Amino acid sequence: MASSKYPDAPRVAVGGVVIRGDEVLLVLRANPPAPGQWAIPGGSVHLGETLQAAVERELLEETRVAVRAGEPVCVLESIVPGDGGRPQYHYVIVDLLASYVSGEPTPGDDAREARWVSSRDLERLKVNRKTVDLLQKLGFVPPSSPQGPEDT
Repeated sequence: MASSKYPDAPRVAVGGVVIRGDEVLLVLRANPPAPGQWAIPGGSVHLGETLQAAVERELLEETRVAVRAGEPVCVLESIVPGDGGRPQYHYVIVDLLASYVSGEPTPGDDAREARWVSSRDLERLKVNRKTVDLLQKLGFVPPSSPQGPEDT
């Protein structure tokens, strides 16, 4: 797979929004872009792979949680400028709802931590702004919740 750093074209990625009861599955990102921020787990789509298959594979790799991916709920871009204004990272991310099947969150792949997080716990974590926005849109987080970090 081509490098995601200083790409020659945008990369397609997916995220899996898994809500189980009053908790959502999040990961603490280990790698750029946005290391040290809590976010929806996911990753790059492989050539020939459906969005649903990519979500199921990525969540298993990143969290050890098996899911059944559903329909898209959000499409967003993440463009991180680099040297000379050239994009260091450029992702088009499609977030899909996913149903929990089995497993307990264990960090793998690009995650430093993986866990179920309640809406109350979100206020104490450094949650990615786009993740907060999506969770608000889905009604998981009240609109009055604090701002998360900017970008990716």
